[in-house]
Amino acid sequence: MIIEPAIDLKDQKVVRLHKGDFDTVHQVADDPVAVAKEFAAAGARVIHMVDLDGARSGKRINADIVRRVIAETGMKVEMGGGIRSMEDLKAVDEMGVWRFVIGSAAVSDPEFVAEAVKVYGERIAVGVDAKNGEVKTSGWEEGSGVHFLDFARKMQDLGVKTLIFTDIDTDGMLSGPSFDSLKQLQQAVSCQIVASGGVSDNQDIAALNAMGLYGAIIGKAYYAGTIDLKAAVQTGGSQENP
Repeated sequence: MIIEPAIDLKDQKVVRLHKGDFDTVHQVADDPVAVAKEFAAAGARVIHMVDLDGARSGKRINADIVRRVIAETGMKVEMGGGIRSMEDLKAVDEMGVWRFVIGSAAVSDPEFVAEAVKVYGERIAVGVDAKNGEVKTSGWEEGSGVHFLDFARKMQDLGVKTLIFTDIDTDGMLSGPSFDSLKQLQQAVSCQIVASGGVSDNQDIAALNAMGLYGAIIGKAYYAGTIDLKAAVQTGGSQENP
């Protein structure tokens, strides 16, 4: 299982949010590149990055940081945040990003997802962000009326190979992942599934690994010091060929 420590970028700083609420944004580290080097030293090989400025304004003001992280750590970057068009994908690709996460646009514009998969293949991932079973969009503030399992099946039909599942109620809360929803998702699709949200400690990592998931994102638990990243990477197994 690939362990993906997370860096959320806003105004070129490392921040965290509670349940995706921008009103709760707070800085957790000064230097994103230094944090990425800590991840690499612990054995992680993939960083999950979210460009919060890109998500809100569409402006890639954090591009230089992303390039530096890739150049100075040798890690692969999986990035989301405001990817809504082929032009956005091209811009992120030019940063050196390994895998692109399409969020709200996958709900509103599935044709974009289909085109993206044709061009970028398995480098495309889709975020499945759910609250009470419903997929949420626009920074998790708007309902879609679509059940997350139906949405996941539709993305699979479009050729998407990787889904990043977030239970919004667990995000940033250190309350444990939504194991039941993850099991339902495993049964519904054959895509690679990355668990996001709620991971609180190394026991959670062991439980997710035992489920046979493709990956797990570690966010607040790292910054709060409730998880040993090196041990998590060891639990997940080989990180060399994600």
